[in-house]
Amino acid sequence: MKRFSRLVLSALRFSMLIVTLAALMGISVTACSAGQSDSADRDVIGTLRVGVIGSVNVISGPLGLAHSRGEVLRALKPLGVDKIDVYNFPNGPDLNQALLGGRLDVGLYGDTPALVARGSGLQTRLLAISQFNNDAGVVVKNPSIRTLKDLAGKKIGVPKGSYIDRYLQGALQQAGITAQLIHLYPADQEAPLSSGEIDAAALPGVIPSVALQTFQRKGYRLIDSVYRNHPDLAGTSAVASAAAFLDKQKDFGAAWQKLLADSVTYAKAHWDEYLAFEIKNSKANPDDIRAAANPDGYAAEPFPAAGVRLLEGTKKFLVSSGSIKQDFSLGDWEYRTSNA
Repeated sequence: MKRFSRLVLSALRFSMLIVTLAALMGISVTACSAGQSDSADRDVIGTLRVGVIGSVNVISGPLGLAHSRGEVLRALKPLGVDKIDVYNFPNGPDLNQALLGGRLDVGLYGDTPALVARGSGLQTRLLAISQFNNDAGVVVKNPSIRTLKDLAGKKIGVPKGSYIDRYLQGALQQAGITAQLIHLYPADQEAPLSSGEIDAAALPGVIPSVALQTFQRKGYRLIDSVYRNHPDLAGTSAVASAAAFLDKQKDFGAAWQKLLADSVTYAKAHWDEYLAFEIKNSKANPDDIRAAANPDGYAAEPFPAAGVRLLEGTKKFLVSSGSIKQDFSLGDWEYRTSNA
């Protein structure tokens, strides 16, 4: 029997995801428990359902450290939260489906899928920019490939719909070239890159997804990155929630933003403790976690000016490329007590 390559199988899985989108809207996604109420239907929150990107059901970043210390549940208990369940997703578009189906209350993920969802009509509110200046880059094995321009017409693995995808498309555009973009999650990229099925891999380089640092440690060469070549294409991390949920739970948005501010202040003052938390909860090499850690990427305010500028640039790019179907105002999307 003819065997499919991992690259082809991944492309098929992506196609099947698109085809089954309508079905996923009406049922519980695999990662979320069946039988739970829609996020906007509950008078009392009870179990808060949080979606994250990664391979483990753990909140990362300063808020994750606060959660591990019991501070998140303690702060939200007066709002009727008696339990917090965390669900992990391989990519932002997958998390969007759970949020769309009412199976999540809060989503912690990259800016691109959050923006695309809002621009496609999903009624969400942006609770905060939890991280900004997120790195990403392109690595290769072939020694003849030295710059991004050498990848013209070649195959590049990239998790479609992610902030890495937005960086890569922007970088290719700036280089004046086109390439074949193959949908592959970071965990699926090493085998086809090593075998030559793809010529390059576009990878995240930010906690908790430190594939960029991991691939470099294994000997793959970095030829382009946000930090080195395209700081204007840096990603941001978004915290989004359904507007209907926030309308129902009037005090939740402000409470979450205060939690985020307090957690960032604590993490920056106890950076070694924060790094130990991330290392403990990651499958990655501790040195890769340390290399990716960037205290300047966190701010106590929910909408730091530097993060907003990057988010506006990403939105503009997504509108021009047709990924966002209808433009919208970031100010209107941001959740503030004045426009709640």
